[in-house]
Amino acid sequence: MTGLAWGLRLAAFAYALVVVGAQAPPSRPSRVISLIPAVTEMLFAIGAGDQVVGVSSFDTYPPEATTKARVGALLNPDFERILSLKPDLVVVYVSQSELIARLERVGIPTFVYRHAGLADVGTTISSIGTRVGRVAEASRLVRDIDANLEAVRRSTMGRPRPRVALVFGRDTGTLRNMFVSAGVGFLHDLLETAGGQDAFADVKRESIQVSAEAMLARAPEVIIETHQSNWDASAMAREQAVWRTLPALPAVRMNRIHIVADDRLFIPGPRVVDAARILAGVIHPGVPPAK
Repeated sequence: MTGLAWGLRLAAFAYALVVVGAQAPPSRPSRVISLIPAVTEMLFAIGAGDQVVGVSSFDTYPPEATTKARVGALLNPDFERILSLKPDLVVVYVSQSELIARLERVGIPTFVYRHAGLADVGTTISSIGTRVGRVAEASRLVRDIDANLEAVRRSTMGRPRPRVALVFGRDTGTLRNMFVSAGVGFLHDLLETAGGQDAFADVKRESIQVSAEAMLARAPEVIIETHQSNWDASAMAREQAVWRTLPALPAVRMNRIHIVADDRLFIPGPRVVDAARILAGVIHPGVPPAK
């Protein structure tokens, strides 16, 4: 093999390591800290829960994760607490540049997470599986997720695809400061997988802030408003009633305002199939719901 060929092979190998967002480990890490709930779920789902020693302040699933040490979150990672756990791998957000630099200075390896679209869930599972020595388990999980997402797509084939606005934030009791899913990203991909037509699909951003006037102009036939699981039925009923202040909205006229309080809609992890089934059941009544 020529020197040029060897150089090209080495360059390709180095590039592959950059793509997965982590250094090549000398051995399987045994003291992993995850600051990202989605990746925490991935680690447990591929059988690496016993390798996890710390999680973020917001981790609630699986139940076993709640028994692990808490080390802060995106905006307030507890560096001293992290060090005290003697990790050999820390999973961090790409935006946590200061934390990444501090960990590098003390020689602690990192796995850098980037939030993206639905397809990237499988990519991340494969990458973290490789990083923690669970390649076979990660491959099986990705195959299962892909197959089940395809089953959700098939379940809505042939049905009308209504215009759907997916709202994930607004001021309580009003229709001010609304944030909706737009034409790219995890929520948009979930909505399309579930058989909906994203009312803001032409805006090539993950999310946008919209006014009541903009919502009227888009005329969604279905509105799905998502909240965390700690919302109760009375709170959901009150917030659903707020939409009646826009009687000209097709979704209001057709009584298609849905308040869904479920954490699975917010976490791009192994439970994305449940999230897709939830949305499909709301958009297309009669589709089997998530368990």
